[in-house]
Amino acid sequence: MIGMRRAGKTTFLHQLRRERLAQGIGRERLPYLNFEDERLTGLSAEHLLLVIDEYYRRFPALRGSETVTWCFDEIQVVPGWERFVRRLLDTEKVEVFVGGSSADLLSREIATALRGREWEVVIHPFSFLEFLRHHGHDLPASLDFLSAPDRSRLEHALLEYLSVGGFPEVQGVDGETRLRLLRDYVDVAILRDVVERYGVSNIAGLRWLVRHLLGNPASRFSAERFYAALKSQGIAIAKDTVHQLLGYLEDCFLVRPLWVEAASERKRMANPRKAYPVDPGLIPLYDRTGRANLGHALETVVMLELERRGARITYVRTGDDLEVDFLARYGDGREELIQVCADLDDPHTRDREVRALVSAASAFPEARQILITLAPPGRQDVPAPVAVVPAFSWLLGRAYETRS
Repeated sequence: MIGMRRAGKTTFLHQLRRERLAQGIGRERLPYLNFEDERLTGLSAEHLLLVIDEYYRRFPALRGSETVTWCFDEIQVVPGWERFVRRLLDTEKVEVFVGGSSADLLSREIATALRGREWEVVIHPFSFLEFLRHHGHDLPASLDFLSAPDRSRLEHALLEYLSVGGFPEVQGVDGETRLRLLRDYVDVAILRDVVERYGVSNIAGLRWLVRHLLGNPASRFSAERFYAALKSQGIAIAKDTVHQLLGYLEDCFLVRPLWVEAASERKRMANPRKAYPVDPGLIPLYDRTGRANLGHALETVVMLELERRGARITYVRTGDDLEVDFLARYGDGREELIQVCADLDDPHTRDREVRALVSAASAFPEARQILITLAPPGRQDVPAPVAVVPAFSWLLGRAYETRS
């Protein structure tokens, strides 16, 4: 289980343990270790074997006869942990849950070490559906025949979600406390998951990069331009360091970068990436406009929902210099071209978004064309292949599909 700090990984581990307790499994068969506990600092894989031996000295009757469920939290801080877990699986009667705030837990080396015996789960902050459930909102029986009050409630809840975000701990607190908590989350991720983990010394450059990426969500990011901007401010940083820092921020899930759709690796590398925060609630921390940025928040939420749905995501640049926000490919072969626009009332904006979809569809003719918006215009002057979908309906759609 991997994901951004404070998204709920530890809670999920304890939920798994409570489920087993409710099934009658004894607490002694559910050991839990958090490796960010200062008493466990400096442990290596060899030390973990001593932990296992000590456990079975305390409960010798369990060895080889009963399944023991081991829960290891923030295990990425222990060098060689994957070899230890493989040995534990090979030699003892166990099931193992590991959690961490590093995407390195999904690396090819770890998958090789565990010989395909792992099942990965990414823990995001609350989705819109989870946000509704957390706040006690009842879902209507159908999204196809919504009453006006139900529609208004869902639209209002979505606006709140775009502002507050989905981190569990910030739900229901006042705005000042929420921003303070979220700022702490970012600071801890920078310190523990980037500076300490990778030995980063250019703290000023790292903080500038975080402010730039979180303050300009869904924008195209060029490492070369960012390097030049820092240089003009008198901050010394190498271009390669900028690329490394972006990779570190992706690894700790603070930022979710997106590559352009390209037939060749060279073309892909030549185009700027787009970057999104891991939660829309982080956007106001560094936004300098002083106004609600609904468009970028909505685009961020759509991108994160596509990740939850397991899609492979890129953005598209067309031959006539237009851009489509997302090309989503699913495991069953489906493709979707998705454009996100908070407000379609302006005819020039609507025309631009639709033209981009139609242009991209010539290169991806099998892809469904979707235009997601907060409030569809009263009169939709949109060509038939393009489906205009209310944002709340698209975000909740999969939940209704699984009902049937």
